[in-house]
Amino acid sequence: MNKIIGLALLAVGIVLIIYGINASNSVSSDLSRTFTGSPTNKTLWLLLGGVAAAIVGAALTFTGSRKIDK
Repeated sequence: MNKIIGLALLAVGIVLIIYGINASNSVSSDLSRTFTGSPTNKTLWLLLGGVAAAIVGAALTFTGSRKIDK
C-alpha cells in the first residue's frame, strides 16, 4: 500500500515541478523578478511543494515495507 501512495506522491511532485517551471517562465514571474529580485510566490510554492512531494513519494516507493514477526 505504501508503494502505491509513494508512486502517486512521486507523480504529483513531478507534475507540480513541471507547473512551477512553467510558472517561472511566465510574464508575471518575469516582472516580479525584475522589480523584487525573486519570482512570484505561486512559483516558489509550486516548486517547493513539488520537490517535497517527490522526495516523500520516492522515499515511500523505494523503501521496503517492514513486517514485524510475532
